[in-house]
Amino acid sequence: MPLRRFVNWLVMSVILFFVISALIFVLVSLTPGDAARAIVGPTASQERYEQVRGELGLDLPLWQQYARWLGGLFQGDLGDSVVSGVPVMQVLADRLEPTLALIVCTFVCASILGIVLGVVGAARPGVVGKAADVGSVIGSAVPSFWIGLVLASVFAVQLGVVPTSGYTPLIDGLGPWLSHMILPIVTLTIGGTALLAKQTRDAVAEQLSQPYIVLLRAHGVSERRILWRHALRGAAVPIVTILGMKMIGLTSGTVLVESVFVIPGFAGYSVNATLLHDIPVVQAITLIFTIVIILTNLVVELVYARLNVKETA
Repeated sequence: MPLRRFVNWLVMSVILFFVISALIFVLVSLTPGDAARAIVGPTASQERYEQVRGELGLDLPLWQQYARWLGGLFQGDLGDSVVSGVPVMQVLADRLEPTLALIVCTFVCASILGIVLGVVGAARPGVVGKAADVGSVIGSAVPSFWIGLVLASVFAVQLGVVPTSGYTPLIDGLGPWLSHMILPIVTLTIGGTALLAKQTRDAVAEQLSQPYIVLLRAHGVSERRILWRHALRGAAVPIVTILGMKMIGLTSGTVLVESVFVIPGFAGYSVNATLLHDIPVVQAITLIFTIVIILTNLVVELVYARLNVKETA
C-alpha cells in the first residue's frame, strides 16, 4: 500500500470518526427522554431533577458535553454511564464477548459457505446457479429479525432443542455456548451467504469466459485447479468488496438479532442506552463500531494492493 494512499486513508478515517461521533451525539440528544428524569423518576421534584442534571453535566450546552467527552477519550477515559454510574469500560467489557463472537462466527460461516456455493454455482450454471440467484433474492429480501423469530419458534419453542434466549460464556463450555449461539449465527449467516454466493458465482463465471482460461485448458490444467486457483483469484476483487461490506453490515445487523434472542451484547444494549440518553455508553459503542469500519476498509485496501501486485508480477 503506497504511503500517499495510506496517508489519505488515515486522514479520511479521522474525519469519519469525528463526523460520526458528533452526529451520534446530536441525534441521541434529539431522541425523546432524559437520563436525569430516568434516574430520579417521574415523581421527583423539579429541584431534584435539576440537581441531577447538573451533576451529570446535562445542563451544559451540547458542544461542551461533546468537548468533555472528547477530552476524556484522548486521556483514555470513556466516562461513566449516566444511568448506572458504572464505568463505560466495565459495561462494554461485560458485553464484548457475545457481540464479538456473533460477528466473527457469522463472518467466517457466511464467507466460507458463500464462496463455496458461488464457485460451485459458476462451475455448474444450471440448477445450482439458478438456486443461488433465488436464494440471494430471498436472503436479501427477508429481514434478519424475521428469520430469527421463525428459527426461534421452530427450534427453540416447538422442538425445544436449543434455548430460546440468553447467553452462556465460552469459558463455561463449548456445548452450552454453542446451544445459545447457533440460532443467532444461522440467522445472520443466511442473508450474507446468499448475497456472497451470487456475487461470487457471477464473478467466477465471468473469469471462466476469459481467454486465459481457454489457454489453461489447452495446456491440460485440471478443471479443479482452473476453478479454485485461477478463476477464483481473478474474481477476488469483487469478492473482497462484498466481504468488506458484510463485515461492516454485521455491526448493525447484530443489534436486532441480539434483541430477538436476548443476547447481552453491547449492540443490543445500545438501543436501551439511546432511549435513556446514556450518551457515554452510546458514544463508546459508536467508537468501537467506527473503529471496526475503519479497520475493515484498511484490510480491504491492503488486499486490493496485494492483488494488484500479483496481477502485475
